[in-house]
Amino acid sequence: MTADQNFEALGLVLPPAPKPLGVYKPGLQVDHFYYVSGHGPVQVDGSLIIGRVGEDMDMEAGKMAAQQVGLTILATLMAQLGSLNKIKRVVKVLGMVNCTADFGRHPYVINGCSELFAKVWGEEHGIGVRSAVGMGTLPDNIPVEIEVMFELA
Repeated sequence: MTADQNFEALGLVLPPAPKPLGVYKPGLQVDHFYYVSGHGPVQVDGSLIIGRVGEDMDMEAGKMAAQQVGLTILATLMAQLGSLNKIKRVVKVLGMVNCTADFGRHPYVINGCSELFAKVWGEEHGIGVRSAVGMGTLPDNIPVEIEVMFELA
């Protein structure tokens, strides 16, 4: 099955693709790579998931927020490229978790996005290299911000 078909089979709904809130592009093609700027967890109604992991939400809620960031990234890809099939593979994911100083399960939280990508593009092409780090704060107090580099088909 194609990436578009895989996504459709998941039965998930994309939120609206976010508009830049600063001086940057949501995504940019350079040669055969597509870079996606840091995205937050935009919900279907356009609002953001807000809160700090370890304080306002537990790690399971943080993982779901990371999945929502993944969906937001997919929405940008659809808006910019027209199809998830134009992506060959996930190359690099940088996941940032807004969390308390004692929280240490950043990779677990970012799995919410990584697992989504693995379902869309398959394990061979949907899993790339990754960093998952904790932050003292993120814009608008979102729990997760993720940026990704993709290889184009």
